[in-house]
Amino acid sequence: MQTKPLHFKVKPYEKLTRDELYELLQLRAEVFVVEQDCVYQDVDGKDDLALHVLGYKDNVLVAYTRIFPPGSYFEYASIGRVVVRASERQHKYGYDLMNVSIEAVETAYKTTTIKISAQTYLKSFYNRLGFKEVGEGYLEDGIPHIGMIRTA
Repeated sequence: MQTKPLHFKVKPYEKLTRDELYELLQLRAEVFVVEQDCVYQDVDGKDDLALHVLGYKDNVLVAYTRIFPPGSYFEYASIGRVVVRASERQHKYGYDLMNVSIEAVETAYKTTTIKISAQTYLKSFYNRLGFKEVGEGYLEDGIPHIGMIRTA
């Protein structure tokens, strides 16, 4: 059976509908707080600075990132809150999500240098997308992370 492709939207915060904002916050909480059993402040006051990449399957939000211009989160443009609903991960939608997010960074911010704060266990996933580790690993909200940078 063929995997159904996702339909993506890229929107600034002020263009998100109330329902889209609710869906993305619900998905982030479902994965980062409940699934990963991590108590942290997801609503961090930075969503209004970001572009939001929303991936839909049959009109249901199943994948999401937020992207930032250089200097607003890191020195370089960045992609964060990378999430795919657990029930959809077998379709490898993370690659589609990241490729759309990388393209959105390049288009919106006219840069090909992107920094991420990656959960360490996903290092090889990000390596396959062109990201390379920088610096030492660290704990973020009790979860091992590593800084990674991608340049075209």
